[in-house]
Amino acid sequence: MSNHTINTRGGAHYSLHPHTNVGSPNHIIRVALFTCLLILSASISYAQGAPRQLLHDSSRVVVRSNIYNTSAGVNAPQKVAFDDAGNVALDLAGDTIYTAASKDSYGNAQGQQYDLAPDGAFQGQTVLVLHLYTGEGFDFENPRKALEEKGFSVVRYKNNPPSPEQLKKDLDRACQLWIISDATSKLNDEHISMIKTYFDRGYGVYIWGDNSPYYADANKVAEALFGGSMEGNLYGDQPVGIQSGELSPGIREGHDVTTGLETVYEGITIATLAEQSNLTPLVYGSAGNLISAAYEKDGKRAILDGGFTRLYIKWETAGTDRFVKNAAAWLVNIDNFELSYPELSDAE
Repeated sequence: MSNHTINTRGGAHYSLHPHTNVGSPNHIIRVALFTCLLILSASISYAQGAPRQLLHDSSRVVVRSNIYNTSAGVNAPQKVAFDDAGNVALDLAGDTIYTAASKDSYGNAQGQQYDLAPDGAFQGQTVLVLHLYTGEGFDFENPRKALEEKGFSVVRYKNNPPSPEQLKKDLDRACQLWIISDATSKLNDEHISMIKTYFDRGYGVYIWGDNSPYYADANKVAEALFGGSMEGNLYGDQPVGIQSGELSPGIREGHDVTTGLETVYEGITIATLAEQSNLTPLVYGSAGNLISAAYEKDGKRAILDGGFTRLYIKWETAGTDRFVKNAAAWLVNIDNFELSYPELSDAE
């Protein structure tokens, strides 16, 4: 399987990227068992854009334990301590002693085992990206590499979206859709309708905007999907830690998307999301403004984000790589729906 990029400004061209499975032997076994479980439990074969088969409640815990890391939802994971002889360290009551995981220079746990999902977990799944703003050298290569580490292939449209007819074909083979907005709207009503149908069937949507006016299509899509919006232009350029209160700057603890993150970079200039009861806050910026939030109701999942600059500026600063990986893993929506594995064709 390979990735391709479609430049809709100057004609179509394809950039092929070899896909490497970086999973450990143990993880390969886990993924194989997980895939068998889904095949055995599925009664119908579904195309990606078709109505999805809901998981039975009894299957959800099994699915999570097979595909997510054990530290899922934990911001500051711990590891088992060992004594000088190499044995598991015990306290006076005979209980296992845990210590903090090794951390990077920004205070985030080091190692893919502290991401939401292991490397290679989503082999065979495709992320469709409508990359509508490509200025300032924004080439999407860092997010692409991060997604590939988790097993995803990436199909990306640059500058302009495909026709509604082509979008429908692409959505039929994608496990999630990412939209990176420009200053002017490029999605028509037919595009929006298709995206709404896709979302209503349980497929994840990541909606990226940035400082005014770079949220034209972000607001169109967010409004259509769950009544969301963003506005404004605040300068950030700061890493933020764990929140000290519900509305204070920082990361909201305990969500799958913020797994393994105690510090995250907010972006350069940022739009502020409208606070609404149907959104779960993920990150508040240094000015106390909501910059990233999740929608998770009725089996549907989306993320609305007002800081796409962090996808290409200061990528190495405080947790962006992990945030992107966790978001994609969460948007697959394995807690609610079975997966399918459609064949991909670079010729489309």
